[in-house]
Amino acid sequence: MWVGEFGRTPNINKNISRDHWPRCCTALLAGGGVKGGAVYGAADKYGAVPDRDPVTTGDLTATIYNLLGIDPTTEIHDNFGRPLPIANGRPVSEIFA
Repeated sequence: MWVGEFGRTPNINKNISRDHWPRCCTALLAGGGVKGGAVYGAADKYGAVPDRDPVTTGDLTATIYNLLGIDPTTEIHDNFGRPLPIANGRPVSEIFA
């Protein structure tokens, strides 16, 4: 798995550079049950926002847990017994081999 913490702005700034852009980024997954050559989701023509099949960080987390054989709906409990989900999303099963 490779993923950056941010994408980059679709526009060049005053320093002839691009700033962090949390609205749209790329993740690459290979092996471990991922379908080779699969592409899921797309940005708009400017690379500014998800345009088709957006994936949240919770969805990515649920996908990774699922591929590791861990039920992404699993809850752990803190010191006070409060349930904490290990993932807040759904596995992107469309990329599974």
